[in-house]
Amino acid sequence: MLVPDRSSEADPEGQRSFVTTHWSIVLAAAHESRPDAQAALATLCETYWYPLYSCVRRKGYRAEEAQDLTQEFFATLLQKDYLRVADPERGRFRSFLLASLNHFLANEWDRARAQKRGGGRRMISMDIPGAESRCSIEPADDLTAEKLYERQWALTLLDLVLKQLRQESVREGKEHLFDRLKEFLGGAASDIPYSQVAAELGMTEAAVKMAVHRLRRYYRRLLRAEIAQTVASAAAIDDEIRHLFRALED
Repeated sequence: MLVPDRSSEADPEGQRSFVTTHWSIVLAAAHESRPDAQAALATLCETYWYPLYSCVRRKGYRAEEAQDLTQEFFATLLQKDYLRVADPERGRFRSFLLASLNHFLANEWDRARAQKRGGGRRMISMDIPGAESRCSIEPADDLTAEKLYERQWALTLLDLVLKQLRQESVREGKEHLFDRLKEFLGGAASDIPYSQVAAELGMTEAAVKMAVHRLRRYYRRLLRAEIAQTVASAAAIDDEIRHLFRALED
C-alpha cells in the first residue's frame, strides 16, 4: 500500500487555489448561480463512485441491485438540491456523499422505484466488472459499510494520485525509472537497498536517493492537489490527510 509522507507542504497558492476546485464550485452553487457546478459535481462523482458502490454492496445488496442503486443515487444527486446539507465551513465531499447516500437509501429509493425510475440509468461511467473483482478480494472482516467506504475512499484517492504520477513520468520519458522507484513511496522503508537499485539502473546511489526524494515530493504535491478538489478550504487539507491515514489503519 502506498502511503505518502506525513509531512505537510504549504500550499503556494493559499486560499486562492480554492476558487476553481471542484468542490468549492459545487458549494458556491448552493448560494449563487454557477453554470459550471453540475459538471464539477459530475466529475467528482465519476472519480469517487467506487467507494459508494462498495458501501452499498457491504450493506447486503447484490451486484445488480448495487449498480442500480448507485446509478439512481447519482441521478438523484445530480438533479436535486442536496447541496443544502453541505456546510461550507466543514464540508468535505467525502462526508457529503456518504450522508447523501444514506439519506437516499433510507428515504428515496422506494419512491424512485414506485415512480418507475431507476432501471440502471447510466448517469456516470462505472466499471462494474472491475468493481466486482475488487469487491471479491475485500477481506471478510467486521468493517461496517461506512468504515469500508472510508477505507475505499482513501485507497481510491491514493491510486488516482499514483496514476497521475506515472502518467507524468511517462510524458517525461521516465516510465522505467518510475516503475523501479515507486516502491520507495511507501511509508515503510524498502527492503531493497538503494545501492542495488542504483546498480540495476546504471545510476549512482546518490542519484537514486535524489530521484526518490523528488518523486516523494511530487507525490505529496499531487496528493494535496487532489484532496483540495474535495474539501472547502486549504486549511482542511492536512486534517483530511490525517483522516485518510486513520481510515487505512482501521
